[in-house]
Amino acid sequence: MNIALIIAGGVGNRMGQDIPKQFLNVRDKPVIVYTMERFQRCGAIDVIAVVCIEGWETMLRAYANQFEITKLKHIIPGGRNGQESIRNGVEELMRHYGENDVVLVHDAIRPMVSETIIEGCAAATKKYGNAVTIVPCQEAMLETEDGETATKDFPRDNLKRTQTPQGFYLGDLAWAHKEALKRGITNSIASCTLMTNLGERIYFCPGSEKNIKLTTVDDIEIFKALLAAERDEWLK
Repeated sequence: MNIALIIAGGVGNRMGQDIPKQFLNVRDKPVIVYTMERFQRCGAIDVIAVVCIEGWETMLRAYANQFEITKLKHIIPGGRNGQESIRNGVEELMRHYGENDVVLVHDAIRPMVSETIIEGCAAATKKYGNAVTIVPCQEAMLETEDGETATKDFPRDNLKRTQTPQGFYLGDLAWAHKEALKRGITNSIASCTLMTNLGERIYFCPGSEKNIKLTTVDDIEIFKALLAAERDEWLK
């Protein structure tokens, strides 16, 4: 069983909009619907679960019905931060599925994830025990202490930029969240950082520059351009 755990529990303050960014409409469709559709169409995914910001659960269910997201089986309350939201999702999944089922944790605001990335992450998770989607660091990296200046660089070949999905066996992810609470780790920014904070080894699977995270208004414009490019390619 491969389960997509889509995290839509955040407010998105950096977007500066009146509604959560995962529910913003782009070309008459909410961002989260684009994301769910990617997993709906992927044959490697059996079940979709969404961790949803409080007060938007009914709207999410209505969108799922409208856009025929038939794989959506669970809508789970969000937490106070990303780590707690994922933990809420994992605890709910443990009530319904087995420890050896694969969970792909994915940001609701990464609506351009491809089927190739999803399938690759699921396959790598089964092979290695976990898999984190990454892209190479192409830019020159500078190290700063004051946030305004730099006097040395950091080797970019030693850096990877992480994306989602991030795949784990459900039992391993449940253990990680319980162990994190025991150790006082309460605000790790991603599943991969939670695992590395616990001393676990992370394996990579390839991502894409198109697999963008919608954090600012500029990202929405890039998303629109990518949608237009996909549409043009289909017309040809």
